[in-house]
Amino acid sequence: MTAATGDGTYTFDNGAPDAVPQMHALESFLDPITMRRLARPVLRPGATCWEVGAGGGSMARRIARAVGDDGQVLATDIDPTHLVAEGNLRVRRHDVRTEPPPGDAFDVIHARLVLLHLPDRRRVLRTLTGALAPGGWLVVEEFDCTTPLRVLTAPTDDAAKLFAQVMETMMGVLEDHDADLGWAQDVHTEMALAGLTDLDTITHSQSWAGGSTGTSLYETNSRQLEPDLLAAGLSPNQLSAFRRLVRDPSFAVMSYHFVSTRGRLPS
Repeated sequence: MTAATGDGTYTFDNGAPDAVPQMHALESFLDPITMRRLARPVLRPGATCWEVGAGGGSMARRIARAVGDDGQVLATDIDPTHLVAEGNLRVRRHDVRTEPPPGDAFDVIHARLVLLHLPDRRRVLRTLTGALAPGGWLVVEEFDCTTPLRVLTAPTDDAAKLFAQVMETMMGVLEDHDADLGWAQDVHTEMALAGLTDLDTITHSQSWAGGSTGTSLYETNSRQLEPDLLAAGLSPNQLSAFRRLVRDPSFAVMSYHFVSTRGRLPS
């Protein structure tokens, strides 16, 4: 997940120490879901694909294998530090907000946890639509962060309240950095307005136990956003207690709601 702020700086920096564990947590949770969404009729051997905001590159590599030697995959990011070109997978530094598409005839374009962080997300979605080949598919996947995460079990009531407080503050920080926490709910409609057809949307959520790869995402995000969280009124002791809590096996919480929407440009 790469988050842009209004002044062009980034909340989640691919070059920061916590970027790799963040990417690993997201990939572990999301890659299997995304691959099911990219299965036929979306991906096919020989397809030309664009992975937008490719991050750690796990999905770009999966897509490259799926399209085979006759296919092509372009992975782009404003910071391609963790991307490696190989075989039919190419890598390019690219800012989807300010630069034209790196091609105009993609069979598949995939953007995951990118547009919700961009102030001009609707314009970017139309830019992506314009880069599709006739009959091509656009797949946009986001977290819907409008509903407070449900704590299933916690060692104490105070621990559950602390989790809710830290997460509420974290969401406020993201909003301060121009994120639209409800954008996931708008994607289907915006794709329809952009002229895409065969639209469908799914939402996925699951329980995450303390100490799991899933809850490690909450801890990692709390480290990445720590200066902003402290500035918003949380104390170092609260953040330390939050991090201990999400490692506690007696704690369990529902994941973010992951919303995947796909649509096809008419032939």
